[in-house]
Amino acid sequence: MQVKRFPCREVQGNVWVYVPEGDQRPPETLPEVPRVPDVEERHYRLVARSLFPCSIDHTVVGLMDPAHGPFVHRAWWWRSRRSMHEKSKSFAPSDLGFTMVRHRPSSNSKAYKLLGAEVSTEIRFELPSTRIEHIRFGKHHICGLTTLTPLAAMRVELHQVFYWTVPWLTLLRPLLRPFRPRLHRAGPRRGGQAAAGTE
Repeated sequence: MQVKRFPCREVQGNVWVYVPEGDQRPPETLPEVPRVPDVEERHYRLVARSLFPCSIDHTVVGLMDPAHGPFVHRAWWWRSRRSMHEKSKSFAPSDLGFTMVRHRPSSNSKAYKLLGAEVSTEIRFELPSTRIEHIRFGKHHICGLTTLTPLAAMRVELHQVFYWTVPWLTLLRPLLRPFRPRLHRAGPRRGGQAAAGTE
């Protein structure tokens, strides 16, 4: 019996596997693995996983659409319909994609207010399906890595890994867990799809 072997690499507590298309052999030089800035493996704190019954194109558009947040991720503890207002963001080209350059978070996002007055965030999108958000407040950081993996033509797996350097957030981790599936389910349900499941 023979099985295929795929090159893999562990970076910041995550295992990345290179799967070539069809029967192609992996290239001699593999692509660089995306790295989350200002965190180490020891800061790895929380993982979320969801399955979406839609195409990879549909989920990538949802991942990268800068305007979807106010419409999709509405909740009493985050932002309400009445708090929506006109705003603009600046973008710049970056390696394998583009970056929403560092800026102050929206004033109607309640959760950011827990972090204090001097909060800024930067969001980097790497094609084909990776998003890295880097929140900075004082000397601390909160970072989120989001990836999408197509499992079939109409089935996509989303993984989110959150890292942080502030100790008191670790104490709140049990309270944060129930909110993970609500955020994930909101997008596909309101976009005309239904989430297949969460972990």
